[in-house]
Amino acid sequence: MRQVTPLTDGWILRHPDGTGGTLPASVPGCVHTDLMAAGLIPDPFLGRNEAEVAWVGRRDWTYETELRAGPGTYEQTDLVFDGLDTVAEVLLDGRPLGRTRNMHRSYRFDVTGLSGRLTVRFASAYAEAEAVRGTVGERPGAYAEPYQYLRKMACSFGWDWGPTLVTAGIWRPVRLEHWSTARIARVRPLVTVEDGVGRVELAVDVERSRVEAPLTVEAAVGGMRARAEIDGTRGTVRLRVPDARLWWPRGYGEQPLYDLELTLLHGEDALDTWRRRIGFRTVELDTSADAHGTGFTLAVNGERLFARGVNWIPDDVFPSRVTRERYRRRLEQAAGAGVDLVRVWGGGIYESEDFYDACDELGLLVWQDFPFACAAYPEEQPLRGEVEAEARENVVRLMPHPSLVLWNGNNENLWGFRDWGWEPGLAGDSWGEGYYLGVLPRVVAESDPTRPYTAGSPWSGSWLRHPNDPAHGTHHSWEVWNRSDYADYRLDVPRFVAEFGWQAPPAYATLRRALPGEEPAPDSPGMLHHQKADDGNGKLERGLARHFAVPEGDFDRWHYLTQVNQARAVAAGVEHWRSHWPVCAGTVVWQLNDCWPVTSWAAIDGDGREKPLYHELRRLYADRLLTVRRDGDGLVVAAVNQSAEDWRGALRLRRMSVDGTVIAEAGPVLAAGARSVAVTEVPAELVPSGPEEFLVADAGRVRALHFPAPDREIPYPRPDFEVALAPDGITVTARTLVRDLLLQADRLDPDARADRGLVTLLPGEEVTIGVRGWKTPDPRTARSALYCVEPTR
Repeated sequence: MRQVTPLTDGWILRHPDGTGGTLPASVPGCVHTDLMAAGLIPDPFLGRNEAEVAWVGRRDWTYETELRAGPGTYEQTDLVFDGLDTVAEVLLDGRPLGRTRNMHRSYRFDVTGLSGRLTVRFASAYAEAEAVRGTVGERPGAYAEPYQYLRKMACSFGWDWGPTLVTAGIWRPVRLEHWSTARIARVRPLVTVEDGVGRVELAVDVERSRVEAPLTVEAAVGGMRARAEIDGTRGTVRLRVPDARLWWPRGYGEQPLYDLELTLLHGEDALDTWRRRIGFRTVELDTSADAHGTGFTLAVNGERLFARGVNWIPDDVFPSRVTRERYRRRLEQAAGAGVDLVRVWGGGIYESEDFYDACDELGLLVWQDFPFACAAYPEEQPLRGEVEAEARENVVRLMPHPSLVLWNGNNENLWGFRDWGWEPGLAGDSWGEGYYLGVLPRVVAESDPTRPYTAGSPWSGSWLRHPNDPAHGTHHSWEVWNRSDYADYRLDVPRFVAEFGWQAPPAYATLRRALPGEEPAPDSPGMLHHQKADDGNGKLERGLARHFAVPEGDFDRWHYLTQVNQARAVAAGVEHWRSHWPVCAGTVVWQLNDCWPVTSWAAIDGDGREKPLYHELRRLYADRLLTVRRDGDGLVVAAVNQSAEDWRGALRLRRMSVDGTVIAEAGPVLAAGARSVAVTEVPAELVPSGPEEFLVADAGRVRALHFPAPDREIPYPRPDFEVALAPDGITVTARTLVRDLLLQADRLDPDARADRGLVTLLPGEEVTIGVRGWKTPDPRTARSALYCVEPTR
């Protein structure tokens, strides 16, 4: 049986020129984390330290350890790297074993009978990128850094939410594999289900050390077994699982997973095993034309669904630090917010098995981008061969996961070619189209025909239309954040909104940790350094001024109001687009998470703290949602019912004054069928007539509010409320209208967390806010951490 020896201990890091001595190295890891552990560089996440460590990415680095020969009872020993970041030469006692130039691939070297000093020399990613650029010529990109010239995590070169920390190192596990006769080289599992019968077809490739040895493979899943012979180096084994239980996205059913095991046999001697968990389900992508344009609707097990999504970026700019537990925690947060789809964005990586395992278990659908983002990518060698090799490896690696439902060719590159001034400058040079419309769909069709592929996001499906046409395919909505008010989300109904979002600063405690010794202000040095978006603060200020009087010199109010504005902006889009199901079939909010402490579009900040947007997503992505929208000169209430049961009952409508007076009231019948939207017209006498009035719509515990004017025009009363301690939290009782009350629990204690975000209370209503991690509960300190909208002075 194949034996595995992890190579995690005894590594050292040095400069290739021999200067500076050596220091202990962690494997998996990277140069930055090793230098930090040795106290040689400061934490680049703090203050403006990022600039002080920029030199690290421009140096060459060497990792070394001692490699001992494997046990003599095995015929072959392989040295296997699951990930090398990025351009490296691997040597054993000075003898070259091979060279690498792709962070997204694994590598295997024959070291049978060898021992000695194992050396991995990493060249600067900048040097490699500049050399490739010199060979293939200049290509445009959204950022000045040369990330499109090598196969590396693009966002390590910085983004509009991320630091420029260009890494190098052995970023995934490394090991020795000892084996005899043959080993399993690759397994390509095709998992389908038809008429309740699960079908598994395993295409198996083996590597032999003895050509003449007869080999068989045996597979087992769900109590069923089957065998097949290996013909040369390949074989196929097929299994049928009667009455297979279907895997469903969260909210639609359960997520049963089956243990699948494949054993390679020589006679009855087991030589190698391969194990995965699989799930039986079907997935389709409906892109057919209709009266509204061209759709983009996912269907799982025949059930068409509105995708309640978030975009995922690498959870740390040093991805080797993201543990299985951290993946699980972040994805549980996503599931807790009602999310059912996670898009792995194209400027990052193919994530580890831990990520996809958690999605399988939690019922989170995965939309997987191939790693191309916001640039023209050359199609010449050495890149073209690397792209195909990485795609083939990762498509097969991720195929077992039922959560994976869509392959996407790139992020914004088709759009960029048409709209960002690339086309004239390229003058016929390659820019990536051959990947997105040629190489990648061919690899997916050949390797993984069970899943749909789309050429890019956004993409209208044809060059006959604009790539970002909202009426066709996927759409990215960024004009609103960049140039207008979030109310403009309501001006159209895209078929599928794959990106949109609004910025806000991170939690207060996150800022205090990230900016030691600095009193934060919107334009303080540290705050500006941790704002990477072009004119980011300007857009925050202009977006705020459309709704509120911008507080001058009051950071706490500015911090609160920008977080309110973020939650309201995303709510404006999601409510509107969900209410137009099935024309619009999904929203994917930019973004779920951050890779460091920064002002960004994230719902969960770089320290893992949940912004008010996170809690708002719980409301927006709940199975049942009420929203009020304009319809001509009047208003309608849309009842969005994504649950499997009908939603019936009374709809209580109240036209109210901000002083708490009920001006008019009605109780029409609500009747929304399962997986549908029901629209009820608001009687004319209930439509608010001015900024001092608003509409309340209640259906059981689900509420929608409609204020017809910006907050700066509304004559709010001075908020008045009582605060009392409750078991594991506080209770707030309103004496007046209290709009968007927020407990910033991290102001009570950096470890404290509240179980809810913004809540609006009518006079006489109360809310209990759960708080965990609060060491010394006190209603007076709680009041100091409570914020709400106040009347304009």
